[in-house]
Amino acid sequence: MNAGDRAPAFDLPDQSGERISLASLAGKHVVLYFYPEADTPGCTTQACGIRDRQADITALDAVTIGISPDPPAKLRAFADSYGLPFTLLADEGGKVARRYGAFKRGRRPPFRGETQRTTFLIGPDGRIRHVFPGVDPSTHDQLVLDALAASP
Repeated sequence: MNAGDRAPAFDLPDQSGERISLASLAGKHVVLYFYPEADTPGCTTQACGIRDRQADITALDAVTIGISPDPPAKLRAFADSYGLPFTLLADEGGKVARRYGAFKRGRRPPFRGETQRTTFLIGPDGRIRHVFPGVDPSTHDQLVLDALAASP
């Protein structure tokens, strides 16, 4: 996916088992970030950075959605452990990550792939404004804020 493309639709369960769709977020800026696995060092750093800047993100009229291949129960534990005030979605099997191009197939047996650390800023019109592949978990929050501040 590239800037200017229409963001692929999704409908996934969140950390509480409730279904969340991209359509339900129409009219808002959406920070959609993919990460490989909840409660691992890099993913925790990334999530806590977003948590700590959530008020700033909200002030820029944006909502944050994190997506990983973890099941809802693991996402619930992750959110509770670190006080994450934003939505985490369970993309078990990586179908949504594949649609966004945020999934990489392994090159060695058993050829398992994994969700790549990639962030998409989606505008209120449902179009991708920015794509940030391979983000650094420790600077992700500032990258997101800078992009949101620059977006119309």
